[in-house]
Amino acid sequence: MWERLRHMLVKEFIQIFRDPRMRAVVFVTPIMQLVVLGYAATTDLSQVRTAVADLDRTPESRELVRRLESSGHFLVVERATAPRRLGELIDRGRVKLALQIDPGFATDLLRGRQAVVQVLVDGTDSNTAGVVADYVNRIVARLNRDLGRDGPAVRTPERAGLDLRVRTWYNPDLRSQLYYVPGVIAILIMLTSLLLTSMAIVRERELGTMEQLLVTPIRPAELILGKTLPFALIGFFDVALITAVAVFWFEVPIRGSLALLFAATACYLLSALGIGLYISTVSRTQQQALMSTFLFFQPAMLLSGFVFPIANMPPVVQYVTYLNPLRYFLIVIRGVFLKGNGLDVLWPQVLALFVLGSVVMTVSTLRFRTRLE
Repeated sequence: MWERLRHMLVKEFIQIFRDPRMRAVVFVTPIMQLVVLGYAATTDLSQVRTAVADLDRTPESRELVRRLESSGHFLVVERATAPRRLGELIDRGRVKLALQIDPGFATDLLRGRQAVVQVLVDGTDSNTAGVVADYVNRIVARLNRDLGRDGPAVRTPERAGLDLRVRTWYNPDLRSQLYYVPGVIAILIMLTSLLLTSMAIVRERELGTMEQLLVTPIRPAELILGKTLPFALIGFFDVALITAVAVFWFEVPIRGSLALLFAATACYLLSALGIGLYISTVSRTQQQALMSTFLFFQPAMLLSGFVFPIANMPPVVQYVTYLNPLRYFLIVIRGVFLKGNGLDVLWPQVLALFVLGSVVMTVSTLRFRTRLE
């Protein structure tokens, strides 16, 4: 028994290490993932993109903004001159935090009255929104203490200081389901499409039926279409099914257009199916296809912004995320579900999905045709 087991183990090791791709999977890929994810996996928030509308323009209002910037948590990317500009910036996803200081801010402080400061937080990411609001609260509380201790013009310290009024848009209750459920839809669609496409074609090769298909009058383009179209239809069905569960079970609202959601899904599936088709051309067995799928899927998920904010990653890693279709689809699906954004706001992401999907599908199709020939 032990002798047979020993020979079996030797045979399995020889079979694994004989294939250069398997050697790379065993040794190179884990190191690469450890290096990339070791830098990307961080939950600390820094340089949160912030817009400020300082309508008071006094030393006191500038001191508040200065404290925000000097904390290291916030990066003021725009100083707006009109309050409506703040809503537009949050709507388009350009900032996560907007600070509005109304006229009379310094006067109220000097006269011992509460000075109102309005803070707008993008609540589509409930965890980030909660952390950002906590950062602002701590900075304002510290400024309040300094004003009460050092401000000679403050007449009633118990009433003086800042009256911080925080409003969270799109997700007022900061429910995590509203943030994660749309993201899960995007992840499941990618995983399902990758697995079905890569495994199905390799299975044909393993069973020997691929040769039977090649001797039929069917053309290579028809063969490729026949192999990918069913999985595209399954992808659309899964989107509809999971969306129904999200709405009726998790009570996630859909504030945008379903037509835009399905149009973006079509562009997204181009990339997912194209990557699955490419994996099938470099894999000889279903085991290799399955392993290659997860080796692509795991970094794609972690570098999409679903788990860790892209803004907190090193610049080199941030550039890599531009090649990730999941990054763009997460913005689209959350924009449609939570913000009610239309094509006028989401067109850069939809266009990126279409271009990326077209390139990936073209390269995969050409490689698949070459393998068939």
